[in-house]
Amino acid sequence: MNKRNGIVKFGGHPVTLVGTEVKIGTSAPNFTALNTDLTPFTLESTAGHIRIISVVPSIDTSVCDMQTRWFNEEAAKLPNVKIISISVDLPFALKKYCATQGIENVHTVSDHKDLNFGLNYGFVIDEFRLLTRGIVVIDAAGIVRHVEYVPNVGDQPNYESALQAVKAALK
Repeated sequence: MNKRNGIVKFGGHPVTLVGTEVKIGTSAPNFTALNTDLTPFTLESTAGHIRIISVVPSIDTSVCDMQTRWFNEEAAKLPNVKIISISVDLPFALKKYCATQGIENVHTVSDHKDLNFGLNYGFVIDEFRLLTRGIVVIDAAGIVRHVEYVPNVGDQPNYESALQAVKAALK
């Protein structure tokens, strides 16, 4: 298992990321997570669309909430784009969050069970069994066009850079 130390800080302290770091220009690995109704979700189920994967440690924090709301409101305006928010939160918590916060344009999924996304994309924080914050953009052909592992988990990602990658993929 690949381990990368010090790439990301959590609470000001370096942490270890586990899994295979995803790279721009490579084929996006498939993954399986859980929908809020406990059915399987796979990346393949969104084939043919541009995908934005918004990665958050826990939906129940203010920064993760802001990131999810931003994608729900702004990026959802883009045609032929599927927005997936993934965390290790339980599916029940994700369902409740979306219902109470009016999140309708983001598909929330849980990587809690197997960390399949986190390990396939290198987003698992070894010390906490959480996903680090980031964004992955995958084009309709399944090629990674943008990836960001946010250096400090408490900071927002670079939304504009991700949107530029989406707009380039739309052309």
